[in-house]
Amino acid sequence: MSQGVSGGTDLVVMSLEPWDEVWRRNQHLVAEMMRARPDTRVLFVEPVSDPLHDLRRGVGPRRGRGLRAAPPPDGVGPGRIWLFQPTKALPRRVDPSGDRRRSAAVRRAARSIGITRPVLWVNDPYGATVSRETGWPTLYDITDDWTTASRGSAESRRILEADQFLVETAAAVTVCSPVLVSRKEEFRPVVLVSNGVDVEHYRRPTSPPTDLPRGRTAVYVGTLHADRLDLELCEETARALGDTGSLVLVGPNSLTRSDTDRLLDAGVVLLGPRPYDQVPAYLQHADLLVVPHVVDAFTDSLDPIKLYEYRAVGRPVVSTPVAGFRDTSDPHVTVSADVSFPTEVRSALQGGPPSSGGHDSPAAPEPIPTWARQAELMADVIRDVRHSSATHR
Repeated sequence: MSQGVSGGTDLVVMSLEPWDEVWRRNQHLVAEMMRARPDTRVLFVEPVSDPLHDLRRGVGPRRGRGLRAAPPPDGVGPGRIWLFQPTKALPRRVDPSGDRRRSAAVRRAARSIGITRPVLWVNDPYGATVSRETGWPTLYDITDDWTTASRGSAESRRILEADQFLVETAAAVTVCSPVLVSRKEEFRPVVLVSNGVDVEHYRRPTSPPTDLPRGRTAVYVGTLHADRLDLELCEETARALGDTGSLVLVGPNSLTRSDTDRLLDAGVVLLGPRPYDQVPAYLQHADLLVVPHVVDAFTDSLDPIKLYEYRAVGRPVVSTPVAGFRDTSDPHVTVSADVSFPTEVRSALQGGPPSSGGHDSPAAPEPIPTWARQAELMADVIRDVRHSSATHR
């Protein structure tokens, strides 16, 4: 196995999300691991660029950005993290060999920066092709149960096949939530590595963002995605608020143009993505934090990072009964069914007590997991994958 100087493990990470200013699980864990292990090197493979899909969504098509050095996070030296984004030229039904070509491109990119025998960390199920084609020892990190998401029949079948291959063949499987533990341990042992938060980062005092609307605000921070966000509930909530305040959504917009227009027409304020360094200000200066999520088999598999971010800032929260929020003992969190959610949010902005779903008596909330601790857990799993591979070579 290829290693960095003094035995640091090389990683190739097949990510569901890009490496950008909006930090998510993969970036947090990778950065924390690299701070603790100065010899680790990483090739971070971003989701493919899909120009035809861009055209269908009404956005400008673009090719993948290829191989380039990542801006080094604090505490990580330059040249240790590389990014690679391939291009998907044609749909899989037209070009069934495209995944294999992209897998070969990942291997070439890794070799070009001196990585030849890494541990493959698969978060995107389509990384199954890379695992199969390269034979690299594989960690399958399941953070979203895409096998339960609503997709077309062909795509659902491909996801199911990729997930089954990885569950059966990966050297180790990690999951982010207790629900995923129960779903996957039927097939094999799994390791729970939940999400976390940098508590100090979110509690450090900030100035109010200049683009928050005037008046009282109910703020949601996260990617706007129809698989998670209850669009109808957002519309109802914005209309129910009226002059009481504004429903503000902060985060990357993965909605269609028509869905975006629906929200805007209802009076929802969409601010777009904000860099990780700016996010705490939006949470700290919101009057209320909200989680208008769909509750279904897919969202039940999640471990929302916003649960830990919201709890870190200590603002009042109103959430639908989604996984994580419905289970916490944090007295700042009120869980409300869909039918009462708009009224609950309006009441909270008006300064009234929660009408339902709150905790009967304040309890000491459970500890908040940190990214540093979760990265240590993940590093232990990766070490086991590496040693297992060395033993069976």
